[in-house]
Amino acid sequence: MRTSIATVCLSGTLDEKLRAAAQAGFDGVEIFEQDLIVSPDSPEAIAAQAAELGLTLDLFQPFRDFEGVDEEQFGANLARVEAKFRLMKRLGMDTMLLCSNVGTATIGDDGIVVEQLRRLGDLAERYGIDVAYEALAWGRFVSEYDRAWDLVKAADHPRIGTCLDSFHILSRGTDLSRIAEIPGEKIFFLQLADAPALSMDVLSWSRHHRVFPGEGAWDLTDFLTRVALTGYAGPVSLEVFNDSFRQADTQRTAVDGLRSLRWLEAATADRVADRGAATGAGSTGTAAVTDGPSEQDDPGQVHLDLQRLPEVAEPRGVDYVELDTDDLGALTRQIHQLGFRFVGFHRTKPHVQLWRRGQARIVVTESTSTDAMSVDPAVSTAPSSSAISTSSAPGTSADVATAPIGSGTHLRGIGFAVADADAAMDRAILLQATEVPRDQAHDEEILRGVFAPDGSEVFFGDGTGVDPTWTEEFGNVPDDRRSAIDHVNLAQPAHHYDEAVLFYTSLLALHAQASNDVPSPSGLVRSQVMASSDGAIRMPLNLAPRSAESSATGDYPEHVALACDDIFTAAATAVSRGLDFLPVPENYYEDLEARFDLMPELLQRLQENNILYDRDDRGEFLHFYTSTIGSVFFEMVERRNDYQGYGAPNAPVRLAAQHRRNTGR
Repeated sequence: MRTSIATVCLSGTLDEKLRAAAQAGFDGVEIFEQDLIVSPDSPEAIAAQAAELGLTLDLFQPFRDFEGVDEEQFGANLARVEAKFRLMKRLGMDTMLLCSNVGTATIGDDGIVVEQLRRLGDLAERYGIDVAYEALAWGRFVSEYDRAWDLVKAADHPRIGTCLDSFHILSRGTDLSRIAEIPGEKIFFLQLADAPALSMDVLSWSRHHRVFPGEGAWDLTDFLTRVALTGYAGPVSLEVFNDSFRQADTQRTAVDGLRSLRWLEAATADRVADRGAATGAGSTGTAAVTDGPSEQDDPGQVHLDLQRLPEVAEPRGVDYVELDTDDLGALTRQIHQLGFRFVGFHRTKPHVQLWRRGQARIVVTESTSTDAMSVDPAVSTAPSSSAISTSSAPGTSADVATAPIGSGTHLRGIGFAVADADAAMDRAILLQATEVPRDQAHDEEILRGVFAPDGSEVFFGDGTGVDPTWTEEFGNVPDDRRSAIDHVNLAQPAHHYDEAVLFYTSLLALHAQASNDVPSPSGLVRSQVMASSDGAIRMPLNLAPRSAESSATGDYPEHVALACDDIFTAAATAVSRGLDFLPVPENYYEDLEARFDLMPELLQRLQENNILYDRDDRGEFLHFYTSTIGSVFFEMVERRNDYQGYGAPNAPVRLAAQHRRNTGR
């Protein structure tokens, strides 16, 4: 599948955008007119640079406010478009995007619009240029893709086709069934964007909140499948207007964009194949999804060369969490207070320890000079030393502020238990993830992983058996308690939040649940849970308030939640070992009594142990928090019956308590 990206998706100059697109692996780009206008390079120089980089210049865009005008204005518009045709020839480009008229249209008569499109086609023919007519969702008279197609069909000109843009179509909730009526050769261009589900005017939604496929709420697999079945064979391009993207690192955004297309391509290949299997050979679902374009012209024959990815199942659970610290005593003391047993030091790396509580495993790495190095996870080749992740700590972890105590303590990585670690790693590399460098002795377990967007590390381990074989490198301490890692709560830098959603969706087959906003003393915290279908993986991603990101007090650190059978026994163990609980105000328990009408004995036990409580129609949730060390704290949870949430009503209480503790107020 030929991939393309509009330069408007990326930050930087046109030169930087072209280089980033090429380095990421795109086949071509759309040239956004404003990027060209502000460039100091001539059209000929830009064309030469693109050729040198191996990029095709796929679309010149946009040309606005053309049709539906009186004859005098139409003559001026023809002169204006002819100037752009001449410019395109200098660029070596042969396709222009024509947006439906928004600002100057005064005539909604289809006959006049069709005639004007036909005359435009005659002019385009002289220059050898194709014009892709797109219905903008806020167009004056033409705002639906099927209306635009009806006009193109009526114009019946070989140089006039249509452009399908997923945002303009899906944002209006238009019936998609008529896509099947459009011959693939009359779809001159295809633009893709996802978007979160928002209630706002469509223009603002479009200009500020588009995201890459897989980062929003729409089923773009269905959309691309429908387009593929028309026989469309051109580029599949990204056109995303997003304020955060245009402030983020250019290269990184380009990589994220290509990852989204490769993930969508594979999902579409699977959907097309499933449809072909259901309808039978020779039907409208037929396709050779791993071969090049077919010469057949049967309706429904897929001409896109759709490539699959290695299939991966959802992870079976969290194998371990790795914490990196420069305050080893404080961290291991707190882990011990939570009931963990010390397994041992790594047999060749004495600064690495393993602790366990049932099936909950925590690897603790004492920071070394190598570990303290700051690297970019997108390009890291730094040496490493830890037994599990063994990479240098990515500099992006500094995007989340840390607390004053043990400021170097942070969550370094997560090991996931998967059915096929090799397939998971192969898929990750094909999805543009960067492998974590790892020092490994010849007799040590082979573990491989990649950098996540926030700079932490994701490792893939063998999901079979009770104890993974890598634990033998630390020793053997049996522990049959029913305890495991319930969830891991990760704070995400603003510029990489959407990227993280796609990362965990595409690499680990996790599902994004509806996002929520949680109030904190520093502002609203956006939270979105990434989870497996069976709940074995629960991973809330939190977009910390900007004040927290720049604060030295760590208003929104990350945490590891541990499951237990009896929260009161766990609390008693923690008390006996001197745990510093996060204090809960008395006002909370007065409100709890009013909301749930709890037995006085239970309410007293909760308050004595700083335990929070929630209940829904499926069960109960009891949990307590520790104090924060660096940017990490722990949570102990007990789920009763079939409670599936995270105690969301209690989150503001925890955030306020942490703010008071970390600021000394």
